[in-house]
This record gives sequence, C-alpha cells and structure tokens, in this order.
Amino acid sequence: MATILEMAADIVAAHASTTNMTKEELISELNDIYNALNSLEKGEAITEATEEEPGPAVTRKKAFGKDKIYCMICGKGMKTLARHLKTSHDMTASEYRKQFDIPRSQSLAAKSYSEKRRQMAIERGLGEKLAKARAERLKGKGKKKS
Repeated sequence: MATILEMAADIVAAHASTTNMTKEELISELNDIYNALNSLEKGEAITEATEEEPGPAVTRKKAFGKDKIYCMICGKGMKTLARHLKTSHDMTASEYRKQFDIPRSQSLAAKSYSEKRRQMAIERGLGEKLAKARAERLKGKGKKKS
C-alpha cells in the first residue's frame, strides 16, 4: 500500500502535468494535499485554510500591463484572458468583470497583443472589406423589401 506522502506526490504530479506551477506552488500544494490525506487517515475533518472570498492575486493596475495581462484570481500572466478563465477557473469574461468590478471598456487582452492584431487587420484591409460587405448586405436587403 502506498504511503500518504506517495499518494500526495501522485496527486500533485497529476495536477502539475496539466497546469503550469512554480516551485513554491508545487511545494505548497504538496503540503496541503499531504495534510488533507493525513487528516483523512486519522478520521479528522478537513478544514479549508480560508473560508471567505480571497482578494485579488494582483492589483488592477498590475493586472493590465503592456505585454501581459495577469489573472486577478491566480496571478498568471498571458496575452489574453478569456480562454484561461474558462479552462482554469470555469468562468466567463463577464463573470470575471463583475467579480472584480472591471468596466466593459477594459480589454481582457494585453495592450501590445491588441495593437499587433489591429495593425494586422489594417495591413490586410479588413476594415474596408467589412464596410464593403455591410454595404452590399444593405443593398441586398433593400432589393428584397421592394
């Protein structure tokens, strides 16, 4: 039979295989899992360290950087936040905005990333193509009504 430490290491290894974790996060999680398994073995109740809603991992000012946007829940930095919120926190962008009182006008993508995408759209002429397609669609609707 596996020891409690081996079981805790297996659980943390499985979690770490799907989630990027720092050395400190790995050690902390290993400690938490070990303590929980140890409590279960002794028949004690497992208590959460914090029962209340934790505050943001990073401040709003730090969260919206030029090259990265940081998740205010876990503190991880990335180019865009929407996919991370869905996969890691099972949360939509609107739920995230509501939880941290972020206005809809604030982009959930890094400023440099948004600017690169904007420049790419300009270079490809996507704005003109969109305007042309909308104009043609309006013409088509006008003919159908007549």
